[in-house]
Amino acid sequence: MAAEALPSQFDVVILGTGLTESVIAAACSRVGQNVLHLDRRNYYAGNWASFTFNGLLSWIEEYKNQQEVQITESEQVWRSLIDEGEDVVPLSSVDSSISNLEVFCYASEEEEKEEETKAPLTSCQPVNAETVSEETTGDPTEAQDTVTGDDTTASDAKTQNEEHKVSEPKEEQHTSDISEPSQSQEEKDSQLISSPEDRPVDVEKKITYQKLVKEGRRFNIDLVSKLMYSRGALVDLLIKSNVSRYAEFKNIGRILTCRNGKVEQVPCSRADVFASKQLTVVEKRMLMKFLTFCLDFEQHPEEYQDYTEKPFREFLKNKKLTENLQDFVLHSIGMVTQQTLTAEGLKATQHFLRCLGRYGNTPFLFPLYGLGEIPQCFCRMCAVFGGIYCLRHSVQCLVVDKASNNLFLKFFIFFILILFLHLHRQISRAVLITDRSVLPSESDQQISLVTIPPLESSAPAVRMVELCSSSMTCMPGTYLVHLTCSSYGTAQEDLAPVVSELFHVSTILGEEPSESAEERSKPAVLWVMYFNMRDTSALDSSSYSLPSNVHVCTGPDGSLGSDCSIKLAESVFRHILPDEEFCPPAPNPEDIIYDGDGPQAEGPGFDESANTEADKSQAEEEGAAHEKSPSTESSDPAEMDSVTQSTPSHTTPSSEE
Repeated sequence: MAAEALPSQFDVVILGTGLTESVIAAACSRVGQNVLHLDRRNYYAGNWASFTFNGLLSWIEEYKNQQEVQITESEQVWRSLIDEGEDVVPLSSVDSSISNLEVFCYASEEEEKEEETKAPLTSCQPVNAETVSEETTGDPTEAQDTVTGDDTTASDAKTQNEEHKVSEPKEEQHTSDISEPSQSQEEKDSQLISSPEDRPVDVEKKITYQKLVKEGRRFNIDLVSKLMYSRGALVDLLIKSNVSRYAEFKNIGRILTCRNGKVEQVPCSRADVFASKQLTVVEKRMLMKFLTFCLDFEQHPEEYQDYTEKPFREFLKNKKLTENLQDFVLHSIGMVTQQTLTAEGLKATQHFLRCLGRYGNTPFLFPLYGLGEIPQCFCRMCAVFGGIYCLRHSVQCLVVDKASNNLFLKFFIFFILILFLHLHRQISRAVLITDRSVLPSESDQQISLVTIPPLESSAPAVRMVELCSSSMTCMPGTYLVHLTCSSYGTAQEDLAPVVSELFHVSTILGEEPSESAEERSKPAVLWVMYFNMRDTSALDSSSYSLPSNVHVCTGPDGSLGSDCSIKLAESVFRHILPDEEFCPPAPNPEDIIYDGDGPQAEGPGFDESANTEADKSQAEEEGAAHEKSPSTESSDPAEMDSVTQSTPSHTTPSSEE
């Protein structure tokens, strides 16, 4: 669209493409408002963004090179344009929401070695043959990942983008070729009796830094780590607005906890409780009784009314729960802190239990390709209904009419970190690339949520999300691990002890872990990034003074879900458009009726398009020769009806399917 064709007036101008701003943009555009959506960055989603590995390295370089912009000649120019009766609210040109960024690479810096020389070390000849053929046609490691990977990777790969659609069928083909009964019985027996020492598994699975960079497009690394409660505000909004059809999701397979340096699974459903081997029979009965009470605790106020203003931990002790059960409920089910009050802890536990079973045996979903997909989905909805997007465009100031104390447009919405940098808390974040799961299982394609109680009394509780390659966030053979906690110091100070507790971290950058049993029992860290992010979710609108038609949005908070952002988006929308519905469902494409009396018939198929023009010219010639023939007039509609009926129709599955 040419710049001259763009409108010059808008109802709503939004600066920033984070989740809250994108939801507001979609809601306003859906009800007919003219929306201009700007972002000073060259990517969508702001601090909610997802990056490829190479994109993240570029983002890190931009952060390091970012410097405070001084007053320039351009600022003096726009200040000279301010008329009498107008005032300005200057906006910062630097986003300083990220701080204390540190990056460490523990993967080997050496270049990838040719692996066909390692083939004679193993007696599994059919596997080697496939490996060698793959090396001659493509990436050598890809075939190895296919041989050792799980079948779910190939099935989930059907949902990938075009890049993956090209490569994954090859993996699937090689997997089936390996399992074909074309081998002799002697070859099969030799495979069964071949000792593990003869197989160069460690050599084949070696992942260097060059390999991470080469496969960087397979990574989708989130700046903020969150999951979606299956009955949370975000999932409900995605279903209601039909935005869910723009994305795909995977359920979280298991919930884990770390106690005394050991990772174990948390029993959270009835089946998990009775199948658990960590709990005694008495503990199972106590836990089931307590969870049943939490489901409808409002009906029994006498049970907790004496503890409403006391910490949730004291209430759990009063219920005679063991230390083991208290840790499970507090950190892994309720996911609250030691200082959380009883009423809030009971509500959090109830919300967790009510979300169980909707989409799986855990309460959580995760969007494929990373959390950054969700803001982009709402931006897409806004654009479909006429919203205009401009990346790499910043707003230098707001021009305010002194008489009315309003901007010269209906509404302006922007990201809070641009203006109020002193009103914030901090979140500590760490992103790791590892070579194995913290708790290996039969299936290596599971997303895990790990809750880690404080290692010391003064340390924060840490939440960890481990993503597998089938989530489309990392390359096969690796895991992407996100750690989050409230900041007590820098991110490295807060999270490095947890990383050392659960993972093997080399003392020398680029050095491979030794073969000792203690070190190899832990996953090895290949690459890690620490950083702090501002949390302004606690900001109250009464703490700042702005024109009445200017509204402020906060960034990501430290909670596991996104309810805070969705509720803020709805609150802002209700304030500016109180009589409109918030994010009504978008119509399905097949339900749209264009200008006319009814739905348009489907056009000819690809193979029919060539004959359409010839048939049309032939019909015109016959019509000219037999203009008054009634048989011709009666046969044409019938012919059109037959063409219309023979056209195949296709249906689009609904978002809930």
